[in-house]
Amino acid sequence: MPILESTYKPPFWAKKSFVSTVFSGLARKVDGVDQTRERIPLPDTDFLDLDWSYAKQKSNKIIILLHGLEGNAQRPYITGAAKHFNSNGIDAVAVNFRGCGGEPNLLFRSYHSGATEDLDATVKHVLSKGVYDEIYIKGISLGANMVLKYVGEGRELPTELKSVIAVSTPCDLKGSCGELLSLKNKHYAIRFLAHLKDKLKPKLEQFPNNISVADFDSIKTLIDFDDVYTSKAHGFKDALDYYDKASCLQFLPNIKVPSLIINALNDSFLSAECYPVKEAKQNSNVFLEMPKYGGHVGFIGRGNVYYNEQRALEFVSNVKKR
Repeated sequence: MPILESTYKPPFWAKKSFVSTVFSGLARKVDGVDQTRERIPLPDTDFLDLDWSYAKQKSNKIIILLHGLEGNAQRPYITGAAKHFNSNGIDAVAVNFRGCGGEPNLLFRSYHSGATEDLDATVKHVLSKGVYDEIYIKGISLGANMVLKYVGEGRELPTELKSVIAVSTPCDLKGSCGELLSLKNKHYAIRFLAHLKDKLKPKLEQFPNNISVADFDSIKTLIDFDDVYTSKAHGFKDALDYYDKASCLQFLPNIKVPSLIINALNDSFLSAECYPVKEAKQNSNVFLEMPKYGGHVGFIGRGNVYYNEQRALEFVSNVKKR
């Protein structure tokens, strides 16, 4: 599909990547979203917490929302999307990945960028309600990589799944990790690593045969974390094997569901490989939009409706017209 020309124009003060990224992550507030939590069992005896919010009128349409690294269903980029879709007659269900809902998960494993089995379980659960004829999925950052991998892996997808949206997508995990470890992103990397290690620490006592104190103390960077924990806990050889197998870039040619990717050109988390121009041009189902501004999930818009939220609604609404 030809590359889409973006119409995004940020406020004058939000053109710098750092400003838009930090403001959107730390300063944005979204009110008026009434979420109801449901816990669902997973096939491996673990669980997911889902936070539902509803349109005012009964709806047969729903969007599944996937957060980013160390996020949750209460982050403004999730509640903002839920509010916008609810206001336009579409229900929303926001997934808290394993261990991200405010309570530790039960197993040594947790979540990662390629854990599409948990997304598949969520989709099947939503369909089991017998209410929804149309399902859309929107992923942010880590969740964006997950949803594109999900629709490109070759599984049989339900006919109810009509389209997906991926925002600030690290299509190449190795490249994205390299950017996060660069000096310009040091403050972000330190923050992410601190959250990840805090969550891992209780597992030292819970699963002493799986990870030692020495292993834990050896974690100094994000790639160390993926070497010591993410890869080992989820069946990969090491961090590089995880990045290679979980990156969505390789799955984009197989996508058969209309999929919109919105990656800002000034996103400091993304490497050159995270802008899949060739893949978009060769697959009529992949729509790539590359706004000049927006940072990482920082597409600040008028009335506290972010540009990516507006575009997501436009995209799902126009799928039938294509």
